[in-house]
Amino acid sequence: MKFLIIAALAAVAVAAPSYSAGSSEEAEIIKHDFDIADDGTYVLGVETSNGIVLSQSGAPTGPEYAVVKSGYHSWTAPDGTPVHIKFVADENGYQPESDLLPVAPEFPHPIPDFVLAQIAKAAEEDRGTSREVARYYYE
Repeated sequence: MKFLIIAALAAVAVAAPSYSAGSSEEAEIIKHDFDIADDGTYVLGVETSNGIVLSQSGAPTGPEYAVVKSGYHSWTAPDGTPVHIKFVADENGYQPESDLLPVAPEFPHPIPDFVLAQIAKAAEEDRGTSREVARYYYE
């Protein structure tokens, strides 16, 4: 039994991935600037050798001194697409802006006929149900 456990542990150790210098999984930090003032305001800037950039600044100006921050992130997606995201994070939450983020259709948008027909059918069923319920309770 002990031999089986040792063999299983050895198999897991051999199967574990190994990372070597220069693999696509690793990147060096080229720049890391972080300045924080006594009042809690800060500025952060990070760049890596694989093209990731982060820049943000913030201050404890939100409700109950919550930190309100803004900045941007950028990197290159695996398919080669450059990704740029600007953001604000405040009492309304994280609010990113990017051409790559999905956008909901403008409202009001045209409602397809089959949807209007389904709405009308549901309304008719509701009217019939409420008449039956009213008769049950008031007769």
